[in-house]
Amino acid sequence: MSRKSNTEQRRAEIVSALLAVMADQGYEKATIQSIAKQAGLTPGLIHYHFQSKGEILIALVHSLAQFSRARYAYFASEATTPRERLNACIDARLAKGEGANPDAVSAWVVIGAEAVRQPEVRQAYQEAISSELAVLEEVITECLTEDGKRTDNASPLAAALLAFMEGAFQLASAARDIMPQGYAARMAIEMVERYIDAEPEKKRRSSRK
Repeated sequence: MSRKSNTEQRRAEIVSALLAVMADQGYEKATIQSIAKQAGLTPGLIHYHFQSKGEILIALVHSLAQFSRARYAYFASEATTPRERLNACIDARLAKGEGANPDAVSAWVVIGAEAVRQPEVRQAYQEAISSELAVLEEVITECLTEDGKRTDNASPLAAALLAFMEGAFQLASAARDIMPQGYAARMAIEMVERYIDAEPEKKRRSSRK
């Protein structure tokens, strides 16, 4: 396995520093100076690797999307059925424990807000959401197919599940002390499984004599 170059390593450190500062202070207060201090670098070195704070933010979007894919791969590594893979999708996003990163949750909520304001961030954010939505739709389709159910609603169900997870992130960031502990992953799995169980069976073609 090849090692990261010094430039790649330095850029990763800067992106991680923005993550930490954003989780603590939000994006607006995350200045180049505060990012540099968090990373243990000079502001000039930050500017050497990134032209602007916005460019670091876009790199962070890609980094968090990669982190989410890697966590799903970890959870799904021993999955042998579509339902297990679906649970892995949900746990990768919502479960606490090994690999969970509260700072990433807080930063992702901020990124969603910045995506509304900044077209470049919106594009990167939409790419990440589109990729995750495709995975959810594929796995939900597999679950429905395995159970002999219709797959017509796989796409809207995947969208609804992703919307639930995004909302859970928002509440975990803004109302952590109000929401029940550990509810998100458990309820997401229960809701989607109830939907799959209730979906009509696929019509079988009648054989002609």
